[in-house]
Amino acid sequence: MPETTAAMADRPSLRILRADLITTRRCPMPPLAWPRWLRWLPHSLVCLAAVLTAAAAGATDPIVAVGQAAMLVVALRWPASAWWLSTAFVTGITLEYPPAHDIQIYVWMVHAGVLFLLALRVRLFSAITAAVLSSVLAVLLKLSGGTVGSWKMITGALALFALAVLIGAVVRGRREDHARLTEQIAATARERALRTVLEERTRIARELHDVVAHHLSLISIQADAAPYRVQTPPPELVTELASIRANALEGLAELRRMLGLLRSNGPGGSTTGTSPQPSLAQLDGLLGNVRAAGLHTSTRIEGTARHLPPGVELSAYRIIQEALSNVLRHAPGAEASIELTYARDALCLRVVNGPATLSAAPIPGSGHGVIGMRERTAMLGGDFASGPTPDGGYEVSAALPASPSRAAGKETYA
Repeated sequence: MPETTAAMADRPSLRILRADLITTRRCPMPPLAWPRWLRWLPHSLVCLAAVLTAAAAGATDPIVAVGQAAMLVVALRWPASAWWLSTAFVTGITLEYPPAHDIQIYVWMVHAGVLFLLALRVRLFSAITAAVLSSVLAVLLKLSGGTVGSWKMITGALALFALAVLIGAVVRGRREDHARLTEQIAATARERALRTVLEERTRIARELHDVVAHHLSLISIQADAAPYRVQTPPPELVTELASIRANALEGLAELRRMLGLLRSNGPGGSTTGTSPQPSLAQLDGLLGNVRAAGLHTSTRIEGTARHLPPGVELSAYRIIQEALSNVLRHAPGAEASIELTYARDALCLRVVNGPATLSAAPIPGSGHGVIGMRERTAMLGGDFASGPTPDGGYEVSAALPASPSRAAGKETYA
């Protein structure tokens, strides 16, 4: 039973031919990966060849010469369309002009050039099919008794077709190999960069574990054992040591969560087993800790408090935490006030402290807290400002977008 048209259209070979030759889609010839002044050299050479061909054949018939030579320029952008038009030109000219006429030699040469430009852009099967169709057309024109040149001319044209497709396929294959090699080199560079990042994160996690976790564990153990070293210790001392131990344990938990993130395979790595990230719901606990450390704070909330996207909640909590930590480190004895304003599409927070009443000892390695707060705010597309106040204190303010379309879905890490 003969195949239906739909069944024939499902063949891969027919789909390739339809995509490369029949649809006549636009397929510009890409520039070379050379210096800028040489990138368009092949295009210039093709245009020069078209001009020289038209000039050489113009003495016989200028209109035909220019029309056929223009197919080379058209093939730079529409190779399939140029091949069909060139085929029509070849058929009309070989039937119109007498045998062995010079114009026939030019049209066969130009047609071979169009085949070469076609082979540069289409798949090998399509280029071979086009060359076979052109060869069959030349033989049929000769056998039909038309005014086609000798068999020697037809044989030369067939050889030109085969050579054009062969050179075009080789050049296209080399270009594809170069593209694949470039892509493989880029992928290798990305993998090497990712591996370097993972190694560096592992090294940082190891150093943090060896240094910070060790000291925090010692602080927790010593604070837990200190009341038992003194007979009938004062209740205030017991309470203060319990607060120190609780803060050390909380710091260990935060450090353990951060180490889990650093040791994961990437930003999307598994973090199972970690507790939820803090939010403004834990703000009272944070204020209780800093008050126990000796910092007097006051809080004022304007607007209706509501649940915000997790990224906004986490960033607001971390900014307030860092600002209060800076007050404890750099302005001992000062008082701090916290203002939270729930606007319609933003959360505005402001942490202001007065001047220090005690001298602050220099702390090595400080100065990164403000940078971290600014980065957290910028990540959400908000505005951040910090600086000294006229009375000698310091102010930190941030406006975090609370709109789900701007803030939701942003992944943040402690």
